[in-house]
Amino acid sequence: MSDEVRGIEELLKQAIAKGEFDDLPGKGKPLDLNAHFETPEHLRMGYSMLKGAQFVPEEVQILKDMAELREEIKSCREEERKRELVKALREKSLNYSLLMERAKRSR
Repeated sequence: MSDEVRGIEELLKQAIAKGEFDDLPGKGKPLDLNAHFETPEHLRMGYSMLKGAQFVPEEVQILKDMAELREEIKSCREEERKRELVKALREKSLNYSLLMERAKRSR
């Protein structure tokens, strides 16, 4: 084992002893590596980097926004606000459709 690897292992042991990894998300839960291995090998590194940077593709963000708007519409009691939400949902839906159409054409 190289001195570099031993040095890294020592740093990790010290960090563990100090509890620096105790509040990481998912602590104590098994890793789900299915998505990782289902992703084509040549794309894994790029996807991993984007995920680590908490990058969300535009189309995914629009779908999340649309889901939130639908939930808000369900619980909304004010008619004026409900109309605003429905209009916003229509706009998001149109943006999503246009984005998907552009993606199809660029293939």
